[in-house]
Amino acid sequence: MTDQPTTRVTLAEIAEQAEVSLSTISKVLNGRSDVSAATRSRVEELLAHHGYRRRSSPSASATSLIELVFHELEAAWSMEIIRGVEDVARAHGLSVVLTESGSRHAPAADWIDGVLRRRPVGVVLVFSAIPDQYRDVLRARSIPFVIIDPAGDPTPDVPSVGSANWTGGLMATRHLIELGHTRIAAITGPDDMMCSHARIDGYRSAMTAAGLSIDPDWIRWGDFHTSGGRDHGYELLDRPDRPTAIFAGSDIQALGVLEAMRQLGLSAPGDVSVVGYDDIPLATWVSPRLTTVHQPLRRMAEEATRLVLKMREPGAEGVTRLDLATDLVVRDSTAPPRPE
Repeated sequence: MTDQPTTRVTLAEIAEQAEVSLSTISKVLNGRSDVSAATRSRVEELLAHHGYRRRSSPSASATSLIELVFHELEAAWSMEIIRGVEDVARAHGLSVVLTESGSRHAPAADWIDGVLRRRPVGVVLVFSAIPDQYRDVLRARSIPFVIIDPAGDPTPDVPSVGSANWTGGLMATRHLIELGHTRIAAITGPDDMMCSHARIDGYRSAMTAAGLSIDPDWIRWGDFHTSGGRDHGYELLDRPDRPTAIFAGSDIQALGVLEAMRQLGLSAPGDVSVVGYDDIPLATWVSPRLTTVHQPLRRMAEEATRLVLKMREPGAEGVTRLDLATDLVVRDSTAPPRPE
């Protein structure tokens, strides 16, 4: 048999406790859709309570798929992740199925039913976290999962690959300070994301270490989209004491800042220096070419996929957290401030 509990309880006893038939237990275990949500939830809770695990075997998965799950597909940013997962999957003779589901914090509730039907060899998720009940279901089916975590801080028992966000914010701000800027603003991501705070903390540390004051109004919480950079950039720059430099928490937001500058008749780096974050390919094609913090998105995806596959091996180690280094890439959008 491929399905055995790790305690003495049997599937028949779980069926009796759940007040369902043994065939219903089998349907839940195999991700069948013809089970009510209430029944599925009751069975899953009992399986998790008794520590049930599906024993891995060559036939445990009906497909040769790695599932990659986003909450949204943002073309420039997402493609780096997709390429990284595909490179490793292809090298192992696997294909990639792409799913869009939920919010930036977790997949939607109906996702778990779909992944059980598809039964991939592993799942790579681009989210801040994964709910406990989803973890229990995936572990019960021996479907390994890893979070690519450029945007949050998963709990310690969740395998994840992230990057050095605090260091990135520090490097970006220190670069502007070394150029001679003292009035530096920052537009980070949403207030409920750990990476937004980490990048701002790096910004604050650089400013404080240099003995520079921080105007609270110069720290803005954006959305990692062009609109956030444009709107906050316009407000920051359409004032008599405008900053001479802006650190944007993503390249996409930096593009929005450049758009706001064009609307105001300003140019980079002559009037305002701009630093982005991520180093997406588009950063080298805009004018001026964008100075940015390189976040190794493709390598993060590669490492996450390798970890998923490693977790399927007998005797594989437990939870792993891997943080990759970030680097500053200096291009054309930053320069010393004009003399006043």
